[in-house]
Amino acid sequence: MALHIADLFEHTVDVVPDRTALIVGDHRSTYAELDAAANRFAHHLRAAGIQPNEHVGLMARNIPEHVAAMLGCFKARVVPININYRYVRGELDYLVDNSEMVALIHEAQYSTVLDEVVPKHRRLRHQLVIEDGTGLRPTAYDAGEWDAAVAAQPETRDFGERSPDDVFIVYTGGTTGYPKGVMWRHEDVWRTLGGGIDFVTKLPLAEHDQSAGAADLDPLTCLQLGPIMHANGQWGMLLRFFTGHTNVLLPKFDADTVWRTVEQERVNTISLIGDAMARPLIEAYESGSYDASTLTTITSAAAIFSAEVKERWLTALPGVLVMDIIGSSETGMTGNGRIEKDTLADKGSLVAVGPETVVLDDEDRVLDLETNVGAIGRMARGGSIPLGYFGDPEKTARTFRVIDGVRYAVPGDFVQIEPGNKLTLLGRGSNCINTGGEKVYPEEVEVALKSHPDVYDTLVIGLPDPTYGQQVAALVQTRDGAELDADDVRRHLRTRLSGYKIPRTLQQVPQIPRHVTGKADYKTAHEMSASVAASRESEVAR
Repeated sequence: MALHIADLFEHTVDVVPDRTALIVGDHRSTYAELDAAANRFAHHLRAAGIQPNEHVGLMARNIPEHVAAMLGCFKARVVPININYRYVRGELDYLVDNSEMVALIHEAQYSTVLDEVVPKHRRLRHQLVIEDGTGLRPTAYDAGEWDAAVAAQPETRDFGERSPDDVFIVYTGGTTGYPKGVMWRHEDVWRTLGGGIDFVTKLPLAEHDQSAGAADLDPLTCLQLGPIMHANGQWGMLLRFFTGHTNVLLPKFDADTVWRTVEQERVNTISLIGDAMARPLIEAYESGSYDASTLTTITSAAAIFSAEVKERWLTALPGVLVMDIIGSSETGMTGNGRIEKDTLADKGSLVAVGPETVVLDDEDRVLDLETNVGAIGRMARGGSIPLGYFGDPEKTARTFRVIDGVRYAVPGDFVQIEPGNKLTLLGRGSNCINTGGEKVYPEEVEVALKSHPDVYDTLVIGLPDPTYGQQVAALVQTRDGAELDADDVRRHLRTRLSGYKIPRTLQQVPQIPRHVTGKADYKTAHEMSASVAASRESEVAR
């Protein structure tokens, strides 16, 4: 058994070649057509001298060429390296060097910033530009044209056998610092993110189980809103390919465009990234006139989906199943749960524990979920987990650890054990605030803040405090036309949080800093807060 991403995709192609696989605007590809496009790019890589296991950077939005390039890399046993298209020169310099990429495929619009980067990296020996209507071209380095390069190649599938031990790498920016390349075996990443372990039964699948079912199912039309240069977007898309459904992508997130796409394409499922997408979408739906009658499921992952926003989705679309999914690039999916009004709370996501997932206490003991209800610990996953971080043995040793003879991925997410083998996600421990010895998880405070009617978005951080070590601080983006009334917000929070969790500093900002993936940009948040550190607002009673 190959248990390889390219093989799993090809199995579906062989079962349903004429089914629509991909929709991006006016572009439509059947499974056979997408397979042919990926084959041509794979042959181009071979012709350009790119060898198996070498690394190729992909810098593009959610466009057809990006999908074909990703699949083509897998087919040629080349490792695609995802590049955040919002990165600036310093970040790109780091990523190109750290990932050891030898080739770079990018949209034309990124030529200006790449002109400052590519010539400095001698390991890069091949570049292709995807035309995007901007008319831009690199001037500091040579690059071929995507259309001409792939058109000259055959559509045949003659790449030889592949291995489940082939390496898949996804760079994750996290919330602070430079991105890290999480390195997986193909089989392991399929089992954790691609459905290779059934998310419901928790049983492992055989290689052809997903594709075999594709022939008899009524395919879903799935709108994947996350960018596919991010693990969430990649695997939301790949999972649908493995199971024979239709992926719909948008090059840019816009709430009205999303709802018009739902109408036009008769979309059945939407995958989104927390409040950063869910809030503008539900507000557009509430104020507009859209036909969402084909929708059956909404799933959210990778960022906070607050109780207030969840409730609005449940109210506006009462017949739609709304799901929370938790996990990380280091663990894959570790829990999912149906969102219902009677279980909404001013805390994090409430989910059923996922396959191979455990909770560790402060002494690295695995907690029994039935006898430790209410306990807080670190979420960990054993079994199918990454090899480590590419080129970083020290970070690998800190995150991937052997406990009682079992190797676990322990990225630092704290959870609270709930009745019925369920978990509430509290947040990343590296962002935990220690104020006077009390631990405060920012996501819990953020969820409570977002329940205030004037708060549109927020980010909670820890600031230095001479008395308590750290104090809780919040950046707040209010709704249009609203002014921040700090006293009213604190009165609201006192009905939901203990006094030590209530922010002492509340700073109104025009917009909360977030990455394109919707994740919090804590580095920028701290920089914004530093400018007002000397003029903090009055402290709440402790």
